[in-house]
Amino acid sequence: MKKNNIVVLGAGLVGKPIAVDLAQDANCFVTLVDINPPSQVLADRYGIKLVLADLSKKSQVVDAVQEADFVVNAVPGFMGFNVLKQVIEAGKDAVDIAFYPENPMDLDELAKKQGVRVICDMGVAPGMSHLLVGHFANQLDHVERADIFVGGLPKIRTQPWEYKAVFSPVDVLEEYTRPARLVEHGQMVIKPALTEVENLEFEGLGTLEAFNSDGLRSLVYTLKADVMREKTLRYPGYTAKVKLLADAGFFNPVKMRVGGVEISPLSLTSQLLFDQWKLHEGEEDMTIMRIVVEGSMNGVRHQFVCDLHDEYDPISNVHSMARTTGYAASVALRWLMSSAKLKKGITLPEKLAMVHGSVDYILAGLAERNVNYKFTHRLL
Repeated sequence: MKKNNIVVLGAGLVGKPIAVDLAQDANCFVTLVDINPPSQVLADRYGIKLVLADLSKKSQVVDAVQEADFVVNAVPGFMGFNVLKQVIEAGKDAVDIAFYPENPMDLDELAKKQGVRVICDMGVAPGMSHLLVGHFANQLDHVERADIFVGGLPKIRTQPWEYKAVFSPVDVLEEYTRPARLVEHGQMVIKPALTEVENLEFEGLGTLEAFNSDGLRSLVYTLKADVMREKTLRYPGYTAKVKLLADAGFFNPVKMRVGGVEISPLSLTSQLLFDQWKLHEGEEDMTIMRIVVEGSMNGVRHQFVCDLHDEYDPISNVHSMARTTGYAASVALRWLMSSAKLKKGITLPEKLAMVHGSVDYILAGLAERNVNYKFTHRLL
């Protein structure tokens, strides 16, 4: 049997575990591409081919995916949209977790023209959050509210931040500056990030605080609901500290002259926080997510709740955010390889939930990797 040739673009915190996970399938041959690929020792252990390439250059993306049967786009967000466009132009089916600010549906017509299937935003949040909201919404006639609460946290709380960044500080800080799109009374509204702080209780953790963030993304346009929110979870007191920096101008991207040097406050803040927020190898992290969807079916009101509590795996030495994000993508790719049900074009996770068997397949694949979602359903 011919092996599927899979190319993973990006060998960062998430891309590397995706490559390792896929390489353990007997029917897959994996190539991992990055300007800074991991050690040859890791590649030899799992039979992964390493390719050195600058993926900000179109010609090198095209060369990297030329022989691919399937592609995983795991590059940083600032270059993700252009890389995916180049993958589509090359005629390759793909799963995308680059989480860029552009609208992936802008590539839908191109994907259809090229005859390729792409699952976009297929991480943990967005990704599993949207898949499960869509799954619950499909069981209702009317969605009254859909709430997503999610955050990556260190297990050991260290002052002053009690936080570690699983992605680059620049990407994290953007979450604190980009206005949040929410839905109220069935209409999209815009609110500042870091607002409407509320406390929630989680078994085994106690109290966490949640603030508005711009994580609904495509759900704002694809799902009809009276109320819809996505909020980021942190340890209590964190939001006030970050908001103080924001209000004082530390996140301003405009350069200013200081001591004869031009630098933006955002660049300086990012550099200072990088060392303080860096999640070092062996440091344990957690991914916490709660999804609540309420609505009615045949006149009866229902509430669906899904909870995720995942932790760093000391055996594989893979951080929780990498596990929950990367394995969602690798399992979705397996589904894409084995199923002919997905239409050509761009498919968002909430639309993937409408394809029969997809949700069960992905949840089962994640459970095999010890990423377990717990469900509760009750009548209201």
